[in-house]
Amino acid sequence: MKWMTCVVAVLALLAVEVGEPMALEYYVRPVGKVVKKQKHVILDILPSYQEALLGLDGFSHVIVLYWFDRNDTPEKRSILRVHPRADRRNPLTGVFATRSPARPNLIGLEVCRIESVKVNQIFVDRIDAFDKTPILDLKPYIPRNDCVEGAVVPSWVGTRNDP
Repeated sequence: MKWMTCVVAVLALLAVEVGEPMALEYYVRPVGKVVKKQKHVILDILPSYQEALLGLDGFSHVIVLYWFDRNDTPEKRSILRVHPRADRRNPLTGVFATRSPARPNLIGLEVCRIESVKVNQIFVDRIDAFDKTPILDLKPYIPRNDCVEGAVVPSWVGTRNDP
C-alpha cells in the first residue's frame, strides 16, 4: 500500500521574506483511505481517529481533503499552468485557479454527500479519488460558511449542467 509507506509527507518547504520565518517542513499523516468496493464508496478512517467522527452523522455532506499520491512526482509538482479540464480550448490558467491534480502540493478537495457513518467508516455517494487514496482530513460542510453568495467564476467553468 503506497500511501502507508508515505506515512509522513513533506507538504512544503516555505520561507517568508518579512517577519518570523515559517517552519521549513510540514508533516501530514493520513487519517484514513478511500475504499471503492463495487457500488460503495467508503472513507475508511483509521481506528485511532474513530472518536474524531463523533457528530459527523448529523451533517449531510463532508469536505474531504486527500493526497493525489499516484500523481506525486517532481515533474507534476513543477507544473504551474494548465488548460482547465485538460481541454486545450480552455485558456492556459495557473493551477491555483483550477482544480487540476497537478500542483505544488498535491492536495485534493471534494464535497461528498454522506450516506451513513458506521464505526470508523463514512459511506459517501461518490468521490473523484482513486481506491486507496490517502485521506488527510475531513471537515463538515456548513452551508452558511461554505456557500458564498455572489461568487463569480470564469466562463470556462460553465454551469453544473455542463457535460
